[in-house]
Amino acid sequence: MKPMRRDLLGRLQRIFLLASICLLLLIGLLAAQAADLPWASGASLRGLLPAKPLPPSIVLISGHAGNDTGAICSDSAGNILLTEADVNASVARQAADILRLAGKDVMIFDEFDDRLDGLVADVMVSLHADSCVEYSGYKAAHRADNPTGADGRLLACMNERYAQATGLAYHPNTITHDMTDYHAFRRIDPSTPGLILEMGFLGGDQTLLTDGSEQVAQGVADGIECFLAASADDTSTPTP
Repeated sequence: MKPMRRDLLGRLQRIFLLASICLLLLIGLLAAQAADLPWASGASLRGLLPAKPLPPSIVLISGHAGNDTGAICSDSAGNILLTEADVNASVARQAADILRLAGKDVMIFDEFDDRLDGLVADVMVSLHADSCVEYSGYKAAHRADNPTGADGRLLACMNERYAQATGLAYHPNTITHDMTDYHAFRRIDPSTPGLILEMGFLGGDQTLLTDGSEQVAQGVADGIECFLAASADDTSTPTP
């Protein structure tokens, strides 16, 4: 009986050793993938572990960034008081922070960012402000050439939520061809929902766009959040 017991004990030891080696290899592979090591990038555990869903990818274009100042507001002596690019950048940063806190993957692009070419994302919104005239109101537009249903949902959500957050009225009479044929619409992948938002006028809405920029940023973030929720459940989409 003693030789049989020794043989059984030996087999159990070998099985335990093999299981320990497999466990160590699995732990090592997981650690390597978590560290984004190149040799581990092709080692997929999709068949062993449930895939972790990626957060929605959002691109905000900070209007005129990296190119020019956009609209400029000056006093009677010609001193520059405000530039559109600065307003756009401030709102873009704050909206990105709000969305990131909600678990979203957000990137801020320059106006003519090279990464726009063929961009595939869950949503792209370009942020701008209108001229220094004493008008008040916001406006938004998607591509005029072959808009998708997703473009329509994005526009409907932004119109609803941005107006609620800012209290601004819709100002459709000043939507221009430069908005409906915005250059980024022709560069991004057709599957990427896109929108250009003129957040208000630097003249009549200056206080809101500067001192109340957090409110403006919240409106942008709310519009995007509404769209992402509506994309998951079309029944919640506002009517355009």
